[in-house]
Amino acid sequence: MILFFVGIIEMIIVTAWTKVVADTRLIASGIITFINILIWYYVLRVVIDNIENFTVVLSYALGCSIGTMFTTYYFRSRDKKKSIIPMMVK
Repeated sequence: MILFFVGIIEMIIVTAWTKVVADTRLIASGIITFINILIWYYVLRVVIDNIENFTVVLSYALGCSIGTMFTTYYFRSRDKKKSIIPMMVK
């Protein structure tokens, strides 16, 4: 169950990383990469320790999916608001 939540957090971080890399934000992308590698190490250790338990991988995959969808929705909503605000100012 913990890997489910770790999956959500990891994909929030990875999706944010994709955004900052696309925006060429150098320092932020480096910091996020560092944090992501620490999470990746933890996930790898837990999966190896539970290699016979496929439900661990399934819960992690489900968490990753939810984290990606949540963060993508957030950035899409934020970008839509940014594009609407200049129209309102005119």
